[in-house]
Amino acid sequence: MNPVRTGFPRPLTRRRRFGWPRRVFAQVLLMQLAVATGVTVLATGLFLAPLSAQLDDQAMRRALAIAGTTASPRLAAGLTGGPPSARGPVQTEAERVRAATGAEYVVVMDTRGVRWSHPDPVQIGRVVSTDPSAALAGREVMEIDSGTLGRSARGKVPLRDADGRTVGAVSVGIEYDSVRDRLLGAIPGLLAHAGGALAVGALAAYLISRRLQRQTHDLAFSDISALLAEREAMLHGIREGVVALDRTGSVRLMNDEAQRLLGLGPEAAGRPLDEVLGRGRTADVLAGRVTGEDLVTVRGHRVLIANRMPTDDGGAVATLRDRTELEHLGRELDATRGLIDALRAQDHEHANRMHTLLGLLELEMHEEAVEFVTEVVGVHRATAEQVTEKVHDPLLAALLVGKATVAAERGVSLRLAPDSLLPDRLVDPRELVTVVGNLVDNALDAAAGTPDARVGVSFRTQGRTVVLRVSDSGPGVPEERRELIFTEGWTTKAPPVHGKRGLGLALVRRLAERRGGTATVAGGPDGGAEFAVVLPDALSDAPAEVPSDVPAALKPAEEAR
Repeated sequence: MNPVRTGFPRPLTRRRRFGWPRRVFAQVLLMQLAVATGVTVLATGLFLAPLSAQLDDQAMRRALAIAGTTASPRLAAGLTGGPPSARGPVQTEAERVRAATGAEYVVVMDTRGVRWSHPDPVQIGRVVSTDPSAALAGREVMEIDSGTLGRSARGKVPLRDADGRTVGAVSVGIEYDSVRDRLLGAIPGLLAHAGGALAVGALAAYLISRRLQRQTHDLAFSDISALLAEREAMLHGIREGVVALDRTGSVRLMNDEAQRLLGLGPEAAGRPLDEVLGRGRTADVLAGRVTGEDLVTVRGHRVLIANRMPTDDGGAVATLRDRTELEHLGRELDATRGLIDALRAQDHEHANRMHTLLGLLELEMHEEAVEFVTEVVGVHRATAEQVTEKVHDPLLAALLVGKATVAAERGVSLRLAPDSLLPDRLVDPRELVTVVGNLVDNALDAAAGTPDARVGVSFRTQGRTVVLRVSDSGPGVPEERRELIFTEGWTTKAPPVHGKRGLGLALVRRLAERRGGTATVAGGPDGGAEFAVVLPDALSDAPAEVPSDVPAALKPAEEAR
């Protein structure tokens, strides 16, 4: 019958291919079993190879010992009592020894090689089948040879009379089949021990492979290789820093972004974290001594956000995000909002002034109107002139003029110390702008709302060193917190919309220490706090040229005149 065709394709059956396994644990198990089997076979072969030779040597030595014991002067005297006989004393003694020792034969011969004893009495009186010359010459002989009784292990010694003369020889043979039987009898026991050792090795290999299976998550070598390649590509391709630590706190790996953010090189791998980074908040955060999420830390001039996740082996993986630009943008946003608030307040005040001026003009009080306008303009001009006379750098001067306007709107008096003087020779004006801006903002926040609110700023120079002091009339800083306030992330203010606080004073100290200077806080003359920042080498040797596009109000006082 022909099979009925239904029109559906026949399902394909996959043939199972037997070959080299892909899983790591299976490969390791097979390799360990192969090694254990090979070692067992090799050890068994190495043991059996010398065993045969040892058994032959033992049989020959036993035969030699029996021959030496048999060859006595009393036996030698029997060779002179008459012709060899099957009932003579020599045959009788030889057979007694053979029966007692279990030897295959004990043959006594004279100097002509004629047998005086033999297990087969017919052979008595005949010449031996093997060469006896060595024993008759007075030497002991051990050998494996074949004779009338077959193959045997032999020992031959000379036979001497009472005077020491060689009158013959004694040859003793041990049946070689018994030696072979001993060898074959030892093999089962040896194989049993080898099999037991192989079984123990196989069990150990299986247990090790099972543990390896759990540790490798039942992956294949190709999968592990692919994972490593993907990990390397991911670690060095992402824009976040990744630092992996082992259980001892040493750096296990660090990707390119982490090296850039922390200012380290590849040589950091394998070294303790505290040794690589030094003592500080960054090391404390990465080591887990400070806990929490999105921890803020400062490394060099960078503001970093760190998160740490422990691993099963006792180590940890920490991620780092660069928040420097975002922090700068946030601060600029805060400053912009402050200026907008100030401008809004000034706009309101300006409207009030315009209404006042309009009223004076409508009342035809022209002289009073002129005096009012002169007074209003003079206040702002006096503030700008006061700043530019003492601060010759245009960026810092503009900053302080703006801060003075904001301070006035907040009800705070911002004044420069009478003896302040800052020449236009700053090496990095933006660095000092950051320091002054942070300290003045903090001082305004502290002084705002207090009676007779005041903020004082002082610049002094000593050679190339700039000493900045900012004081306020606020509540001050308790002595036990005067070091804590310079820690990254520490603040008493509510966080702004764009992120976290607690970075300004940390940046101030970090900038000062980077130049070899200091940033400290103490009690101020107005009852609040006074921050002192020393910046060595902040001034250049030669006076800086003022750009032509700088407004005259921001030029040094002597040039403005």
